[in-house]
Amino acid sequence: MTTFFDPLTAGSITLQNRIIMAPMTRGRADDDGNQAHIAAEYYAQRASAGLIISEAVNISPLTKANDNTPGIYTLAQIDSWKAVTSAVHEKGGKIFMQLYHTGRLSLPEMLPGGAQPVSASAVTAKWQNFTRSGLKDLVMPTALTTDGIRQTIRDFATAAGNAISAGFDGVELHAAYGYLIHQFLGTNSNIRTDEYGGSLENRARFLFETLDAVASVIGAGRTGIRLSPGVPLHDMEENDAATLYPYLADALSSRHLAYLHVALGPVPATDVDWHQLLRPAYRGVYFANGGFTKSSGEALLAANGADAIVYGKLFLANPDLPERFRQDAVLNVPNPTTFYTPGEVGYTDYPRMEQVVTA
Repeated sequence: MTTFFDPLTAGSITLQNRIIMAPMTRGRADDDGNQAHIAAEYYAQRASAGLIISEAVNISPLTKANDNTPGIYTLAQIDSWKAVTSAVHEKGGKIFMQLYHTGRLSLPEMLPGGAQPVSASAVTAKWQNFTRSGLKDLVMPTALTTDGIRQTIRDFATAAGNAISAGFDGVELHAAYGYLIHQFLGTNSNIRTDEYGGSLENRARFLFETLDAVASVIGAGRTGIRLSPGVPLHDMEENDAATLYPYLADALSSRHLAYLHVALGPVPATDVDWHQLLRPAYRGVYFANGGFTKSSGEALLAANGADAIVYGKLFLANPDLPERFRQDAVLNVPNPTTFYTPGEVGYTDYPRMEQVVTA
């Protein structure tokens, strides 16, 4: 029977346990996309995870959607991440960088020269983006040309190489939650009539071309991917999700990736049991994410419903989450008011078990 504390080989790396830290936006980077110096402490505090997946990282200046999000496309940004990876490795941890392009979820004010956001098609997302001056309606994006698609794929591949240069053990492609790769998958966000639109095979083409380009640079065993089947976050619709995602899982199986990460939140998905549907369809290491508790995660592992369980807010508030699980200890409660605020409060000041006992 599989437990949290059995080691796991995921592609080219071996994980010390099966408790994974989810990628979580924290908003501590500077205006140039350089990671904050305190990020090294934040991530190192959580190095007892089987694997840390970093917050989502911009692959180019044209991908930024929110203030204080980090990038990986300049030398300064790469250098700012080296302190993070060194700190995690010194603690014996493993860390992947999550790469993303926000597509239509950006705003011209976030992009160089007030550029128009891009997407699979010129379809506005019915959503609002948080900015320093308040919530703002999203704008109509420009549909990527085929040349634009090729350049974006190159940007992803370059970013992956930069992540390895910064010391990361691998990368995760963010193909979920309404960001650009997901926008190509969606039936309401992709109305193209060329080879990147229409059938599910065509809508998945951008995902596979991007994934293959990244794997060609850093190796498939250092590449993971995140999907969010049936999750309507950021005005996403997938009318053929029950067919699309088993197709993706099957096609991904032949690529020998580090893992497939299936995430089912934060907006409630359909009533389909996606893990039950996709776990058998994917012949590789499967990460399950979706509001798990300690007991529900243990149960899914024991039933072979996943190879590892991904935790977000529990890891945010409990830097020593694996040891708390091992001892069945009381958990800190996360404070949502400090999720995206600058500084150490709500970032590096959550106490470890021994600090609570001492207090």
